[in-house]
Amino acid sequence: MALSKENQAMNSSRKWTLQDFEIGKPLGKGKFGNVYLSREKKSKFLIALKVLFKKELKRANVEHQLRREIEIQTHLRHTNIIRMFGYFHDETRVYLILEYASQGELYQYLKNQPNKRFEEPLAAKFIYQIADAIGYCHHRNVLHRDIKPENILLGDDGMLKIGDFGWSVHAPSSKRETVCGTLDYLPPEMVEGSAHDKTADIWSIGILLYEFLVGKPPFETLSYNSTYEKIIRCDYGFPTHVTEGARDLIKKVLKKLPQERLPIRQILVHPWIASHVDISKQHRVNGTGDNRLKQQQHTIQQSTLPTTNKPTTTSSKDHKFLVPAPPSSSKSSSKIPNVKRSYHN
Repeated sequence: MALSKENQAMNSSRKWTLQDFEIGKPLGKGKFGNVYLSREKKSKFLIALKVLFKKELKRANVEHQLRREIEIQTHLRHTNIIRMFGYFHDETRVYLILEYASQGELYQYLKNQPNKRFEEPLAAKFIYQIADAIGYCHHRNVLHRDIKPENILLGDDGMLKIGDFGWSVHAPSSKRETVCGTLDYLPPEMVEGSAHDKTADIWSIGILLYEFLVGKPPFETLSYNSTYEKIIRCDYGFPTHVTEGARDLIKKVLKKLPQERLPIRQILVHPWIASHVDISKQHRVNGTGDNRLKQQQHTIQQSTLPTTNKPTTTSSKDHKFLVPAPPSSSKSSSKIPNVKRSYHN
């Protein structure tokens, strides 16, 4: 796919500023800032612009975490992972240029389903996509550590997209000891404060599958302490509607001992998955690179946007998209700052 003349002109030396984008409707609000639907003015390419406030990042002492998130996510290329195209900053904010997933959070999509759960064919399809993306991350020595429906988005093509790599780490060989993520999705070793590795993400895949089929995580209770105890004991059960094939996969993933959890390569070919997903038509990318993504999105420099979503132009029908841009200083840079040195009190 050839890049447009506009995108060819946007080479790696380009330094982004807020003035390069039209800012649209809010897509979400987080602890450290907001996300807006935005459009690059020259190419008309739609993106999600995540705006983070430096003051809030500093107050929570997470500047290092943001730098790590950017370093990791800008290098990931997978159909089922939200692409980070670039970043820039000014005196008060950091801006992340992210792939736009038009159907929003998987969490909301799940809650809107009848009985607030997925039928098994859709659950199998989604778990296959998530497992393949996590396998891709692990092959590149990246641990996500916060897999849950709120951190997964849905594109207009029905493909899941893992986002929010805020807790992710690059761990080539050693185990990690930081406790992070959401309690309902944490494996026993993390709950107990022990060291953990890639198998923590595999546990989360099992939790996710259970929630897809049941409508809630397996260890969810009304109190923190009881949830904690249930995770430690690996104490959960199944409603009668969950089939034996699905139960078998979940049981093989939700093992208390990390080394006993089913490896991702075996999750992808599990009989229950194979009964609902035509694996022969799936292009598994675990360790090989993603040819689908290369076809859909040109491999581009950090500061270049591809022309893969449909161009849009401002018209009388466009008034719902455009809203005033957040105020910005005149100085900005395409390099992520050492945020601690960039504050103006």
